[in-house]
Amino acid sequence: MKAILSHRRVSRKPPTVESRLVRHETGTPEETEAVGAELARRLDRGDLVLVTGELGSGKTTFVRGAARALGVTDPVTSPTFTIGQVYGGGALEVAHIDLYRLRSLSGEDPALLDDYLTPERIGFVEWPEIAAPELGRPAARVTIEHLGGDRRAIEIE
Repeated sequence: MKAILSHRRVSRKPPTVESRLVRHETGTPEETEAVGAELARRLDRGDLVLVTGELGSGKTTFVRGAARALGVTDPVTSPTFTIGQVYGGGALEVAHIDLYRLRSLSGEDPALLDDYLTPERIGFVEWPEIAAPELGRPAARVTIEHLGGDRRAIEIE
């Protein structure tokens, strides 16, 4: 699998000795979207963002905020049943992948992720554990924890 995905560009950001962890707490979906938008402003073409969290934690809400900041005007919804969506509208395309329904990539088309994650797009992957380590080094890892009601804890590394 690694050879198939090897053409995918990983983050151009220089590796750091220590990763920085930033924690946000949000109380509304709009605040969760704003945190996604803040991250999006630091992303470049070809960057990959891995988004983890339990069901209903706000992963797609976070990605929606990031996509809006990147110029996407189409509705951004969970691609759980289609695996992924590619959105245009801004200066570049945004890929949004949800691997929730897959147990592994071993029984899937080897080029499944290549259809979405390209050096010309910014990619967001929900439930990335399914494809690790084939995804390569991400520009950011986002973990979202549901704190009850609309409250969320969002950690960005």
